Amino acid sequence: MELSSMTVCITGAASGIGHALSLGFLEDGAKVVAVDINSEGLEPLENKGAITKIVDVTEFKQVNSMVQTAIDETGRLDVLFNNAGISLVRNVHNFKDDNFEKVIRVNLFGPVYGIRAAIPVMRSQNFGRIINLLSRSAETGTNSMTPYASSKAALWVITRMTAVENIDYDILINGMIPGPSKTGMNPRGQDPNLVYPSARWMATLPSGGPSGKVFWNKKEYVMFNEGNDTFAFYKTDWKNAKYTPIDLKER
Repeated sequence: MELSSMTVCITGAASGIGHALSLGFLEDGAKVVAVDINSEGLEPLENKGAITKIVDVTEFKQVNSMVQTAIDETGRLDVLFNNAGISLVRNVHNFKDDNFEKVIRVNLFGPVYGIRAAIPVMRSQNFGRIINLLSRSAETGTNSMTPYASSKAALWVITRMTAVENIDYDILINGMIPGPSKTGMNPRGQDPNLVYPSARWMATLPSGGPSGKVFWNKKEYVMFNEGNDTFAFYKTDWKNAKYTPIDLKER
């Protein structure tokens, strides 16, 4: 299917990677439904032709309304990017009430709600591509990133299992590692626009293409492989971006 005939929903679209993906798909002719809780960040996308909506991904009714908006405005939902995410950097014992849980609600239940809402539509049209944004931090043993990393590890499992649940349809569900990108969560990293080519490739995978897998720069990435450089233990100084390896093999 050509992008010009496709409707793409993107969560967390007001900034960072989600904003860059929205611009990329708009420029390539897709119909884009861009959602976020930040109305100001959505305005430039609306000015370029996106359908925008204020959506809190921690509320299923609001996520379901995103899908309904796509149907009402375009008649379809072809691609869902579960991109919205947050992070709080601190050790587990320093979290205040509901801080840890908030990260899980956005990063994990947000995608779960997206999948719940999108699958019935995608099954009815026998077509869909769902891309869950993952992170190599899921396989890293370090300090102060527990809720973010655990949410991405759980989302990896959800990606694999929902791929199997929908194997009898032309619905492909995969994970995408964008790589370290400059966003509100990360002041360092690559330009988020560099993520778009991989996102476009995954959104346009052909029928019978890969599902239940993880990709980074259009190449399959095997999570939790001991050969991965991030499958290790590190003591991290987050302020200065310094990483000190720790050897726990003998302990």
